[in-house]
Amino acid sequence: MTSFHTRFDELAEWFETLTPASLQDIATVYAQTATFRDPFNDLRGVASVRQVYQHMFETLVEPRFVIKSKLIESASAFMTWRFLFTIRGKAYVIEGGTHFVLDEQGLIAIHRDYWDAAQELYEKIPVLGAVLRGLRRKLSIPNAQRGDEHS
Repeated sequence: MTSFHTRFDELAEWFETLTPASLQDIATVYAQTATFRDPFNDLRGVASVRQVYQHMFETLVEPRFVIKSKLIESASAFMTWRFLFTIRGKAYVIEGGTHFVLDEQGLIAIHRDYWDAAQELYEKIPVLGAVLRGLRRKLSIPNAQRGDEHS
């Protein structure tokens, strides 16, 4: 197998250029018994992982990933990313990270996404968003300088 750095560079490129057509090559990226977990899914097997991406392409307009950074330690890596898409005419950007673990063949055996579904998605829904933003304000430290005020 090529070096882990080279393999993770290849995987980052696969995610950044993912299309419905390139999804057909998913067995060269994910192990047959891969586990995949994100805020909405907890599943096993390359066929199930394929369904996640197929659903993404069926329900979102022009979804794409932009890899921002990679931290690599042997067969394990953490990549930060931006996920851009449009739904119902409105553009969204979700920021998050993914922990990957490769198997002996250099295929993804573990894929675990970390992102804040409430802040990145739910708070942007009109009524639900107002409730969640109010709850976040209520539970946060009063008068603290907030990172989201500078974005």
